[in-house]
Amino acid sequence: MPSPANAGPAPSPPDGGWGWVVVFGAFISIGFAYAFPKGIAIFFKEIQGFFDTSYSEIAWVSSIMLATTYGAGPISSILVNRYGSRPVVIFGGLLCGIGMVSAAFCTSILQLYICVGFITGFGLALNLQPSVIIIGKYFLKRRPIANGLAMAGSPVMLCTLAPLNQFLFDNFGWRGSFLILGAILLNCCVAGALFRPIGAPKIQSNEEVKEVLKEEVTKDAMEMNSSTNIPVETKPEEEEAKDCCEKINKYLDFSLFKHRGFLIYLIGNVLMFLGFFAPIVFLAPYAKHIGIDEYSAAFLLSILAIVDMIARPATGIIANSKWVRPRIQYFFSFSIAFNGACHLLCPLASGYKGLVIYSVFFGLAFGMVCAMLFETLMDLVGATRFTSAVGLVTIAECCTILLGPPIGGTLIDTFGDYKYMFIKCGAVMVLAGTFLFIMNYYNYRMLAKEKRKAKEEDPKSVRTESEGRNNLNKDTVQDGPELEPLREEQERLKKEVNGTNEV
Repeated sequence: MPSPANAGPAPSPPDGGWGWVVVFGAFISIGFAYAFPKGIAIFFKEIQGFFDTSYSEIAWVSSIMLATTYGAGPISSILVNRYGSRPVVIFGGLLCGIGMVSAAFCTSILQLYICVGFITGFGLALNLQPSVIIIGKYFLKRRPIANGLAMAGSPVMLCTLAPLNQFLFDNFGWRGSFLILGAILLNCCVAGALFRPIGAPKIQSNEEVKEVLKEEVTKDAMEMNSSTNIPVETKPEEEEAKDCCEKINKYLDFSLFKHRGFLIYLIGNVLMFLGFFAPIVFLAPYAKHIGIDEYSAAFLLSILAIVDMIARPATGIIANSKWVRPRIQYFFSFSIAFNGACHLLCPLASGYKGLVIYSVFFGLAFGMVCAMLFETLMDLVGATRFTSAVGLVTIAECCTILLGPPIGGTLIDTFGDYKYMFIKCGAVMVLAGTFLFIMNYYNYRMLAKEKRKAKEEDPKSVRTESEGRNNLNKDTVQDGPELEPLREEQERLKKEVNGTNEV
């Protein structure tokens, strides 16, 4: 069996080259994942009349699709850990196509929930997470820029799908449109084919490395026990439970819930999503409510999407600068609070010009948040644990994503005015931004304090650890996330063996 040293390091992220092709593929996949649930709303009116359902019943199609896209995050992460991003995205594209083609033959609203909501939503989930994960493997220094460009796919797709869906609807009806959209979504398979694996060690070699480590530990334990005559206690039940936990953590790292920075990010984002999507859903109806014609009201969404399209890559460039990147969490917190401030000021816009100004600032703030949404998570947990982290975060977020718009609609129905919905969303997002800013400040202070304390307790080990980190920065990137836990386990076992021998 090969030793860990002979496992073979994977190449480091190229920060360019084929990586830009990967960004283009992620641009398509992420664009469909975010924009498609909003774009199909144009068909709802005819579908509502065809099936004789209420608006709330037909609106659940988009809600179920969004919730499935986010809720299936852990499943997507497990599949990426097991098979890689390319086959997962290709399979997701096939599911999207099958779901929309099947929806064209539905005879009840329940069947639409299944075909469009669950099947297509699950296919979009298999496009979203792998696209974000593969960018982290191709980029390191330019990762914020790459993420900003890839996330710009959402507003571009939204601008494209809105007029395209209207054209398809006018010429082919909703059934014919669903057939064509199913064929269009198969382009996700093409995007997935661009996700060429980079330095992915074989799972078989990882298992062999684990076996080598276990054999070395067993051998060392036998030698120590034979020399000291200490009986070896066998605990099969504990070992079985440990093996079960190791198998689960192989795909989803639940130890992240002990990570202080991850918990701060999770709580802040779950709170933020209560007010994140509702203003987009109700912007055009609000404009019509105050007497603006439907074409001008629809144009507000186009203004928002165009500004959003520019804001995402621009935010990526700013976040990649040497002044912002070391404290990118503060920039992310400001973006969320800025988004909330826009919603709080929206009720002051009494005319169309005011709503145009609101749409511009809303598009800017929305683009800033989306551009850094995954970059800040990767900054906290690192590329190694990012796959598990994004899966755990998305399943927690799906609950508030599902509840946000209905809560806003309830406020509108109760008070008969849209301003209370905007105030609610703005207050929630300002609160989330403030929470993240304060807690990230606390987290940075605690990290600095822990570092100083470690230096005072053992300056030699800290110096050795710092030198090791500097020397292994490239190795950590090169060897890939799969071998890092094995390397850490080996170092820990060596320390235990050395400590026992000294005693």
